[in-house]
Amino acid sequence: RATKTDDAQSRAQVEDRTLSQGAGESGGGAQTSGLDARGDLSPAALNDPDSPLAVRIIYFDYDSANIRADFADTVAAHAAFLAANPTISVTLEGHADERGSREYNLALGERRALAVRRQLVLLGAAAGQVRTVSYGEERPTTDGHDESSYALNRRVEMVY
Repeated sequence: RATKTDDAQSRAQVEDRTLSQGAGESGGGAQTSGLDARGDLSPAALNDPDSPLAVRIIYFDYDSANIRADFADTVAAHAAFLAANPTISVTLEGHADERGSREYNLALGERRALAVRRQLVLLGAAAGQVRTVSYGEERPTTDGHDESSYALNRRVEMVY
């Protein structure tokens, strides 16, 4: 239906223009048409720094496993890629900052990884393509003890 496609492309263009994160265009569109417009769903796109697939870290708010709106289009781009490449799989590594007990942070990292997995599958990836693991607070990206460091450690990393 031309109307739905036109609406999806229009939304993707609006979202691309409103991205405020440093990733710029690498966020893709919330609809898979944002990735399709670039025309590259091949495995080579994983190595293209200008591809929406170059963004492989999803950040989370404090004590939350909800995917932030500014990462919805990134997750959608990866879902479209996985749907187009059924032999490729991804491991979602859930992480947390150091606040909270070790057990709590392992569970939080798992909830974050599962939230991204659920969204990838909902958007077209096969469940068998997506594995999850939680590292909790055990693998910080930075060792700082301030909010900016904590924010970088609250994440899910996509490892192809």
